[in-house]
Formats: sequence, structure tokens, C-alpha cells
Amino acid sequence: MKKHILCIGDSNTHGYCADPSDCEDHGIRFNEHERWTCLLQSALGENYLVTEEGLSGRTTVFEDPLHEGMSTLPMIYALLKSHEPVDLLILMLGTNDTKDRLNQNAACIGLGLQRLILKAKSTDCWGSHEPNILIVCPPPIGRAMNDAAMGTGCAEKAEALPAQFEAQAKLTGCHYMDAAGCTFNTKDYMHLSRKGHAELAERLAALVPTLL
Repeated sequence: MKKHILCIGDSNTHGYCADPSDCEDHGIRFNEHERWTCLLQSALGENYLVTEEGLSGRTTVFEDPLHEGMSTLPMIYALLKSHEPVDLLILMLGTNDTKDRLNQNAACIGLGLQRLILKAKSTDCWGSHEPNILIVCPPPIGRAMNDAAMGTGCAEKAEALPAQFEAQAKLTGCHYMDAAGCTFNTKDYMHLSRKGHAELAERLAALVPTLL
């Protein structure tokens, strides 16, 4: 059986394109030649199966009062079980947790990630091996971001997430990677550009085989 990599994330895993001129199809979602999950699949080759589970607006554990089903916590059991056996879980979340309306600071977001990790590790989906999780801290939101629905303090909180996420990864025995430096678009400064997807896929393609 192929090595199965499950990627759970938000709009940057779903492939939302904030600038349609940056997308080959000029749509609101990057296509299969552009999304980092698909590029990772191509780079790893036929001995791996990369499955994308991206949802725009998704958080670690916090419920969104405006949109239902955004918390990963009540969903992760079903996601993991439906794709078992899972050889590697890649979690890239946290950006939406910084929204002002959720009223969480970076430390609380880190604790939310810890709770999600513990739930994932306790799920019987890992086959004959121990739970294997890679935490990817998303690139920090740009200070030029101007989205009234996100609020005014999210960029500062996002900048504090790497330290929190790396600490939680060490505490829970997970692998860790900081995606800072992967290019965002200049429309909203919080979604990966086509170039950013390629950069993230390249980094992961070098790292993932060493984790399996």
C-alpha cells in the first residue's frame, strides 16, 4: 500500500486564490497543477498518496459564531478514520484562529492546537505504527492585510504563533515546520500565491520522506 499523507488545513490547503489573475484558470481556487497538496503528490511520486482536506475558515478547536462547522476538533476523528491507515498527518491551521471575533490570543491558539493534536493521536487510524504528525505553522498574516471580517489584531497574533506551535509540537512529540517565507498574494496578504504554493510544496517534498 502507498504511504498515505493526510493534509488537514484551511483555505490555504483548499487552494483559495484571492487574486484570480494569479490562477491559470482565473478562478477562485488554484487548480491541480498549482495547489501545494497536488504539487507535493507529484514531487513524491507514485509510492505516496496525498489527500487534501482543506476548508476555508477552518480553525483548530474554536467555533465561529458566523459560520458553522469551522472547528476541526469535532471533525478530526471522522476525517482520520475515513482515510485510515494514515502514515502522516499534516496539520496547517491557525490563521483563522486569530480572528478578532474568536477572542483568542496566541497562547490560547497554541493550547487549542495541543488539544487537537491529542485528539488526533488518540484516534485509532495509524495502522501498525505510532501517531505521526507534522505541524506546519502557516506564514504570518501581512501587516498590510485589511479585512474587516478578520479584525485589526490578527497580524500581531499570527506573528506570535510560530513560537507557540513549535513549543506544542515538542511537547506532544510532533514534527514541526515553519512555512514563513512562502509567498502571499498582495491582494489580502493572508493567502498563498501560486508561487507560495510551489514554495511550500518544495519544502515539504524535501521534508516528508524523512518522516516516513
